[in-house]
Amino acid sequence: MLNRRLQVLVDDERYERLARESERIGAPVGELVRRAIDHEFPQAGRQTEREQAGHELLTMPPPPGGEPDWEEQKREMLDAPMHKWPGA
Repeated sequence: MLNRRLQVLVDDERYERLARESERIGAPVGELVRRAIDHEFPQAGRQTEREQAGHELLTMPPPPGGEPDWEEQKREMLDAPMHKWPGA
């Protein structure tokens, strides 16, 4: 529950960045500020989303069947439709 009001002064350039991102993703400026706070100052003992993803990748068991054929893997990725790779 949000129960504390915070007033922060920013310059025009920073505000414009916030406003553009707010419009782009459809989230209020206040939500973007809260996300920035959570990213910069994560709660003690709580991993960030990126840290959690890295931990999960590093602790995954190896695929069955031994070492994959990396050239085949590369071909599959290059041939895959781009919508399968968000952010690419």
